[in-house]
Amino acid sequence: MAASHTLPHVSAIPQISKLGVLTLYGYGIRITMQSGHLQIEDGIADDRYRFRLPRVNHRLKRLVCIGDDGFITLAALRWLSEVGASFIMLDRIGKVRVITGPVSSSEARLRRAQAVALSNGNACQIARELIARKLQGQEILIREKLHSASVADSIAALRTRLFETGDLNVIRGIESRAAAMYWDAWRDVPVLFPRQDIPRVPSHWLSFGTRCSPLTGGPRLAVNPPNALLNYTNAIAESECRLAARACGLDPGLPQWSR
Repeated sequence: MAASHTLPHVSAIPQISKLGVLTLYGYGIRITMQSGHLQIEDGIADDRYRFRLPRVNHRLKRLVCIGDDGFITLAALRWLSEVGASFIMLDRIGKVRVITGPVSSSEARLRRAQAVALSNGNACQIARELIARKLQGQEILIREKLHSASVADSIAALRTRLFETGDLNVIRGIESRAAAMYWDAWRDVPVLFPRQDIPRVPSHWLSFGTRCSPLTGGPRLAVNPPNALLNYTNAIAESECRLAARACGLDPGLPQWSR
């Protein structure tokens, strides 16, 4: 007697990146459990994908969901927790909405030190160091890759000013000015497409353009591929920072409450 399938047919497991990231998108996203496997369905209209991840050899570390329509069950969240994977939900304009992941036990002394960092000057020192490294990276890239010595020199001068102030708002202002110079240097960088596709590509897709979207007046709702990719990667970076903070026992929202 021929063997019969006890489970409905599902598509092959999708390619998970070397870093363990799997991204879902579309409408009616479903993340459930089926026979001990994590069952996932995503896609748009009739172009839908359905697959399962086993508990072992899945390589999953981050499950990223881009969308506002669908659901994830408590059993699925438990499965992710047990295998050490995190769940991240982004809306369609790239804003981080939900993050779940491993956390350490809360330590009162650490939370207290975080809460008073704005008043004792530690927050300013930390911000200065982080932004200085960011500006240094921008300077190096502009100088070595985009070959714009004048912009690189201007960013370097702003980085020097970071250590001349103890005002957090001034530090943020310096970061903002450096960012404006940095992204302006990217404006005319060409974006390459296959030659046969160029007639179908909108003209504003052929260069990096501006980080300021005409739809929002800011980076949200980007209107060309490179800026849309940046919004996605920035959202992932934000979620990684929040996961790292929680894993260390910190509260990512505590500085906002203290202001």
